[in-house]
Amino acid sequence: MQLPPSPPVDAVKFCDFVTASPTPFHAVHNISKRLVSAGFKAISERSVDPATLTAGGKFFYTRNQSSIVAFTLPPSPSPSTAVSFAVGHLDSPCLKVRPISKKTKDGYLQVGVELYGGGIWHSWFDRDLSLAGRVIVADSKGQDPTFTSKLVKIDRPILRIPTLAIHLDRTMNEAFKFNKETNYRPILGLVAEQLNSTGAEGKDKSRSGTPIPFSGTSTPGEQKKPEEDVSKMSERHHPLLLAVLADELGCEIGDIHDFELSLFDVQPSTVGGLSNEFVFSPRIDNLMTCFASIEGLCEASEKDRVAEENNIHCVILFDNEEVGSVSHHGAESNLLPSFVERIVSLPDYKHAGYHQVLSNSFLVSADMGHAINPNYADRYEPDHAPKINGGVVIKTNANQRYTSNAQTTFLLRNVAKKAGVPVQEFEIRNDSSCGSTVGPHLSTHVRTVDIGLAQLAMHSIRETAGSADVRHYIDLFRTYFEAFSKIDQALKVD
Repeated sequence: MQLPPSPPVDAVKFCDFVTASPTPFHAVHNISKRLVSAGFKAISERSVDPATLTAGGKFFYTRNQSSIVAFTLPPSPSPSTAVSFAVGHLDSPCLKVRPISKKTKDGYLQVGVELYGGGIWHSWFDRDLSLAGRVIVADSKGQDPTFTSKLVKIDRPILRIPTLAIHLDRTMNEAFKFNKETNYRPILGLVAEQLNSTGAEGKDKSRSGTPIPFSGTSTPGEQKKPEEDVSKMSERHHPLLLAVLADELGCEIGDIHDFELSLFDVQPSTVGGLSNEFVFSPRIDNLMTCFASIEGLCEASEKDRVAEENNIHCVILFDNEEVGSVSHHGAESNLLPSFVERIVSLPDYKHAGYHQVLSNSFLVSADMGHAINPNYADRYEPDHAPKINGGVVIKTNANQRYTSNAQTTFLLRNVAKKAGVPVQEFEIRNDSSCGSTVGPHLSTHVRTVDIGLAQLAMHSIRETAGSADVRHYIDLFRTYFEAFSKIDQALKVD
């Protein structure tokens, strides 16, 4: 019996990255570690000293813990130096815990959630779910307390959204319909279990031994310390949920002052298929772009690769694309313009000016695309039906849902040709609605092309992409950073 080939190394690394990154906060944290390992220096967007941004340097900064800007400066900038941008987004459709999540019904502890983005929500039923995100934790107490935003990821299933048994609804297989509010509350546990965990004094305890009142109020006769915020949090969220968070963070329950938590499937991302040709994973849209663009930037920044390229290389990964990009850390924020403003304030670039730099710059808006699904082939325009492992997809839409045009696609194809990466085309059928990307928001500033990789089941809790396409994507970004300024010089438009 012939054994399948070994999984591609890059695909395995991608799977590890996704498994470790259930939220944009975790993705930014893991990307930051990758950049540091490649010699990039972390700086603060709020207080960066221009003197530290030296020629030939490699830097990155974050905003809101959920977006990131990574860039390299050329060793010898010239009057024609511009920016080669690659951008994407870190968020994916998910369920977010409500500010008041505490719900109890028919003996079950339930968690109130809000739907984020346009998910395939039925795919979340009967999955092993857990929680991840960031928690605002008190570092010190007293008159002038200090606080830190800490990441949390609970690596065991604690939540479930159960479907109704087929015996109670024989039409289930004909049309799976459900109410997104009343039928979509994850189960956290049983009320009896919480009651059983109550101590003799009527107080729940975390595994760290910290007492918390079950009802959300202090036990009669107990004097609660003024600085403790337990009652406020436990009125909004189940005390046992707070206890689990405290255990994961290694803090007291009273140290937890707020949080932003999302549900995620604990099943790891993996390479699969008979010949290991697939990646089965959550959040392929759009962590694949995030992973590949950063890998391409790191590879292009190696000393033996930067001699001929004169452009600034910049990857910007935004949050909130799935809900319209309108936030302080989304693509409609000032994150990209403020980066250019910072660059033109440096002595080496003052001669160019803000508008000239943007006019000469180029932006690759990278998001995932739709692979042809053999079970629904009639939903695709036959000549624009990309295949998995078929290389990079150029996405075009006459109504500017994608911003590719003849100039920008020509340049992208030449980058792909130099990289040895195959190119595919995608356009939506005229009788279908078209998705969009961060590209339309950013194309008002800079020339833009929209690209991606082909995948199946976009916005499902488990998506499918090609394992060989991971290296295709990395090679494209690496070559783009290594060679775009020369490729751009060969085309005269304005």
